[in-house]
Amino acid sequence: MKSKDFNLKIPANIGEQLKLDADTPVKLVVKRDRLVVEFAESRRRIFQNRLMWWPVIAAFIVSVGYYIFCRWQGIRHLKLSGDNSLATGLIVTGVVMGTLLFAIFFIRDRNNPQNHFTKNIYWRNFPVIVLSFALILALILVGSMWLLGMLFNGASFDRITASMIIFVFGVFINLAMIYFAQAVDAGVLSTVLTLVIISGVVISMAVNNERYWWQHNLSFLGTSHASSGWQFNATLIFSALLMIALIDYLFVSLQEYYPGSRRLIVLRILLTLTAINLGLVGVFPNNISSHLLHDQVASFLIYCVLALIIGVRWLLPQITKEFLYLSYGVGAALFVAEVLFRGIGYFSLTAFEMVAFVMAFGWLLMLLDRIESLINVGTESIISLEE
Repeated sequence: MKSKDFNLKIPANIGEQLKLDADTPVKLVVKRDRLVVEFAESRRRIFQNRLMWWPVIAAFIVSVGYYIFCRWQGIRHLKLSGDNSLATGLIVTGVVMGTLLFAIFFIRDRNNPQNHFTKNIYWRNFPVIVLSFALILALILVGSMWLLGMLFNGASFDRITASMIIFVFGVFINLAMIYFAQAVDAGVLSTVLTLVIISGVVISMAVNNERYWWQHNLSFLGTSHASSGWQFNATLIFSALLMIALIDYLFVSLQEYYPGSRRLIVLRILLTLTAINLGLVGVFPNNISSHLLHDQVASFLIYCVLALIIGVRWLLPQITKEFLYLSYGVGAALFVAEVLFRGIGYFSLTAFEMVAFVMAFGWLLMLLDRIESLINVGTESIISLEE
């Protein structure tokens, strides 16, 4: 059977948005029965040019520096885990080096015309995004080193071998951080937000010195009676800042497609107030001195979420019936949980807080995803094929 060649016509508005010209190389890729048009030189490809040397050179410099430091300190052998161990050195050097490269390439990619995310990120949100990825990297490294310490209990290395391990791990850490600096978008930022808040709460539960904290309430994790109180509160504050950065980006991008929309302004205000109240729950923990403020901001947080659920029908453009029914379903589920807690006493305070938090936070993430889809709709168009 004779194959046919087709010509692809891209609308002028899409070409202008992506800054295409007659010499821009593109390619067609079939992915899961979908025809995807990609740039031939994707901004995420760091293995085909000089960018590949950045992670290698940085890892080599750090590994040499680590060897010199060990020799200067008179350290001949290093344990895999524990104080002043190889794990400690790898976590510190990996986080510092990876974060620095992430920041450099994130700033560098702002001048890339193919990157529509970083150009809509204001400098006020830059530290939050960088610190978010640094926190995720630190958590991954801490977990990995803990696992390796369990698998190779009692292992030790001489300083040359330790420096080589630092180099190998450093190369992969740097590659990953450079990739994410170029690939980060609203979807990735939402994932980071989820990872930050879930990992922070889980870690606070795991390291808490009060085994029966759940007999009090979820907010107990942030009080002075919990050894992990500062971690729990910092998680809420940091998650709020990251959420504000994500909201800021989404609505700045939406201005191109819905200029001067009053309902989007109201939606942005409600989402921002929700994030602020989430952070204030961490600023004012449930201690005796700030108990009243804690309850007030927690109540305002609930009111903001309820206002969003009720008003999403009028505030969100192009809302689908499925999402509207889902929103009302979440609102009804929150009401049922409230009845089970306050009405008949079936739920404990901790169970009610955890169920309400998971439903409300999950719905907020889906709402942010719907808002992101409005931006993507602005880039969708009909592309014609001709023989």
